This record gives sequence, C-alpha cells and structure tokens, in this order.
Amino acid sequence: MQGLNDDPDYPPSWYAATAQSGPPAPPLDGDVQCDVCIIGGGYTGLGAALRLAQAGIAVRLIDQARIGWGASGRNGGQAHVGQRRDPEWLERAVGPDDARHLWRIAIDARDHLDRLIADHGIACDFTPGLFHVDHKRRYCAHSRAAVERLRTHYDYPHVDYVDGEQLAEMLGARGYHGGILDRRGGHLHPLNLALGMARAAYAAGARLHERTRATGLARATGGWRVTTDRGTISAARVILAGNGYLHGLSRPVEARVMPINNYIAVTEPLGEARARSLIRDNVAVSDSRFVVYYFRLTPDHRLLFGGGENYRWRFPADIPGFVRPHMLRVFPQLADARLEYGWGGTLAITPTRMPFVRDLEPGLTAIGGYSGLGVVLAPYFGKLIGDAIVAGSDDFNRLTRLPVPPFPGGRWLRWPTLVAAMSMFALRDRL
Repeated sequence: MQGLNDDPDYPPSWYAATAQSGPPAPPLDGDVQCDVCIIGGGYTGLGAALRLAQAGIAVRLIDQARIGWGASGRNGGQAHVGQRRDPEWLERAVGPDDARHLWRIAIDARDHLDRLIADHGIACDFTPGLFHVDHKRRYCAHSRAAVERLRTHYDYPHVDYVDGEQLAEMLGARGYHGGILDRRGGHLHPLNLALGMARAAYAAGARLHERTRATGLARATGGWRVTTDRGTISAARVILAGNGYLHGLSRPVEARVMPINNYIAVTEPLGEARARSLIRDNVAVSDSRFVVYYFRLTPDHRLLFGGGENYRWRFPADIPGFVRPHMLRVFPQLADARLEYGWGGTLAITPTRMPFVRDLEPGLTAIGGYSGLGVVLAPYFGKLIGDAIVAGSDDFNRLTRLPVPPFPGGRWLRWPTLVAAMSMFALRDRL
C-alpha cells in the first residue's frame, strides 16, 4: 500500500505509512466564487462539504496543508459514544430535556459513522469496543452509577461495568481498578476515515484545495471574502472548521477554543499473541486521568499508545522518548519493545469541554473544541451544519446553546491561565 511518509506535509506517523490515497485537491489558483467556503479539511469540514455537495450546493473547502493533516489524521482513533461531559453534568448545565436531546444527538452521530463508512466504502479498519478504565479505586463507584444511569434513564444497554478481577483478565495493564465497557464504542484508522470522507465529498461535487492557507476574512457584497495565499474565495457563507489551527481568523472562536498538544507512539509489531496479552479483546482503552492515557492495537499487532501533553508551541525533539515513560507506567512488560513511530498533534479544548458551535454573524458559522471526542462527533456535526444551511436543523440550533464561555484571562492572559490550570490537573493525576 502506498503510504504518505514521503510527503513532508504529513507527520511521519503509522497512519501516514498505512494511508490510502485521497481525491484530487490542488491548491486554489486565483479568485473564485461559490455558495459556501469551508476553512479546514478535517472531519467537520469534510462532513459539511459532503452534505452540501450532495444537496447541489457549490462548495469549496480549503486547508493550509493536506486533508486530515491536523487532529483528524493524528488522533488516537478512538470512537467514543456520547458527549465529552457525562449526562449528569449535562443535566445540571442545560436541564434534563436538553441533556436527553444531546445524548440522542451523540447516538445519532455514532449511527452516522456506521452509515458513512458503509455507504462510501471507507476502509478505515473500524473495530468495535471501547473500555474506559479507572486509575483510582474511588472512581469505580461513579463508573458503576454511570452504567446504571445510561441503562435506566437513557435507554442505552450497550455498556457494562467491569470490576477489577474481570479487568485483569482483559488487560495486561498496571494500575487500573475497574471501568466501563461500551460495545458501541470502538477504534479506527483516523487518517483513512478523513481521506475516505474527502473522496466521497469530491465524488458528490465538492471542490477541495490543499496547501491553501486562509489569511483573512471580511464581509463583502453578497456575503464574505476569504483571502488566501493562493487567491480569494467569494462566498455567501463561510464555515470555520479549523479547530485549533485558525491562527487569528476569529477572535471569538480563539477566546473559547484553545489548542493543546498530545503525543502518540507506536511499537514495533509484537506478534498476535503478545499483542492480545496486552488487550485481550482488541478493544480501544482510555483511562480516567485528566491528561488521558489511551491505547489500542493496530491490525498489524502493534500497540498504539497516547500519553503526555505539553503547552508549548513546539513538539518535543524525541517524541517516542517523551511517550515511553507513560507507556511503561501502564505496560512495564514492554521495556524491550522498540518504538517505531512517534508523532504529535494539536487538538482543541473549550472551558467546559463541550464543542463550540455558533453562528458568529449572518453567514459565518464556527465549530470546534471537541476536546478529544471528534472521531464520532465531528463528521456528524459537519453534516448538521450542512443540514442547517440546506433546510434548517433543530439539532444544530440545540448545539448552539451549549454552554461555552471564553477562557478566563482575556486575550493576553488566557494562555498562561490555561497552562497553569492544566498543569494543576496533571499534578492531581499523580497524587
């Protein structure tokens, strides 16, 4: 299979080494017009482009680098079901009725992922099962209660509580005491999902432009003008789907959606028997740390492990060396395993960890800040933006009411304030 490691625009990841081909997406060349311009070639932008193109709307999508170059093509590939905050938190924040609607939207998003993969023949190695494990014993009571609440109040029978004895049979991991197994969760190849969505959007009529950086955004006659380093796009509507990569295009978004870096390493092939001694049932695993550890097996029997964050603009020089101590804390038996890949990615978080979905001005929509749950939510939220443009959408309108205040500290202090808060929570993980 032709990989993408030879392309310097993609990080040298296991995903790039095993990626499929994308559709034609030449840089923008000159000045053009369209109905909708989308800034950002990740899951959200591609989901919107696909929906709009299927409705016959002239849409152009631009990305500063490559399709899936950002978080959509670098993440852990974990397919979580639900919103980033649990139903109990949502009930307090938005009330029981909206909490139930938000849960239903999350279920719709999970169903949409199945349809997206099946309808467009996207070969992204989807594998069912996601295990959320508790790294502190006192968290187990909350996990038991969460399972009961999902089963009885939210009609979600796909979860089971797993106690410490069962967990020890399922995982060869150190330091966990119980957890929740979600059979509707899972894991997949995230870059191949993005490239498959791009092929579907292109086939439906969307025009895609890689290596085209948006440098400015201004109102114009009939809508908006997007200035790029390759020309301009005049459009009736603009969708900001750049997540943590908007680079000054919208202060209201950047006040609420902030980037943080996360790192992944992948071992050499371990062989099927050794790989299954780590994760018996080949499910994805994430834990209860604030700075989450997450891990899974690849189809060629490697361990893919995500762990460690920093809040600097630059990635560590030795990413495998940065991730290794985190991996060995969970899997000390892998001390002899060589790490063949290591890469970093920038995801975006919000103060409440809920996505920021807003019509900022007439004809200007922004969405981002999935806070780690973008694999399932982002393709569907992109579709919902398309639905809202085509015919209106009550679900989209409900998303715009999610509580997402600005980060504290104002324009100049919000970054150091975020760093201080994240560092404090990371310290709490170790206590």
